Amino acid sequence: MLTLSLIGIGCGDPEQLTRAAVQAINAADLILIPRKGTAKSDLADLRRTICADVLTNQTTRIAEFDLPVRDAGEADYHKGVDDWHDAVAAAWSRTIASQLGDDGKVALLIWGDPSLYDSSLRIARRLDPLPDIEVVPGITSIQALCAAHALPLNDIGEPFLVTTGRRLREGGWPQGVDTVVVMLDGGTAFQSLDPAGLHIWWGAYLGMPDQIVMSGVVAEIGPHIVAARQDARARHGWIMDSYILKRRP
Repeated sequence: MLTLSLIGIGCGDPEQLTRAAVQAINAADLILIPRKGTAKSDLADLRRTICADVLTNQTTRIAEFDLPVRDAGEADYHKGVDDWHDAVAAAWSRTIASQLGDDGKVALLIWGDPSLYDSSLRIARRLDPLPDIEVVPGITSIQALCAAHALPLNDIGEPFLVTTGRRLREGGWPQGVDTVVVMLDGGTAFQSLDPAGLHIWWGAYLGMPDQIVMSGVVAEIGPHIVAARQDARARHGWIMDSYILKRRP
């Protein structure tokens, strides 16, 4: 029987690992580490560092594989993502079959938590044969962002909405909420909104040594965030950021 453990590892700080995560890492027969190209080698390096720090089970093996790249030119967004998930599932299956076969415990170290804007659970259910799937929760980027700014996410008795940069850009400010968390923003979608009354709490590389956080009134701090984001992306070759918007009088 094959078991697949999806282990949330937080947002970059190895200190964010839970005791349950450490136990799950050491219970694995095989740990898979995806490579996302030289521009994002930091992400694989961090997973290697975590394994070096907490892995004490000498029988656990580590296997690296190249993660397929999503076709960003596909006109149908959902079809492009669906095809990409099929390709990733195939890469997982090939690596597991060559390294472990169809019996044992496999682990993947998931950035943040597998439940929030992460497709590992959907991809796992495409594997054939279907493994027994277990999830170890981790600290999300939303939690890390709020902690970095010492910010309570929700106002008293009020809801908030989590969305993507693409949805914010295409649909504008969501109805019925005054607090919006924006993730997976390939640009700076907040620039598409009327800045009147908007405050932002932004963070990049959360939990990592290169963490950047900025906050303020969008009309004032927005251009500085745009410039900082462009500079960081140019220096690192990639950027992982998120932000919270609050609409206030």
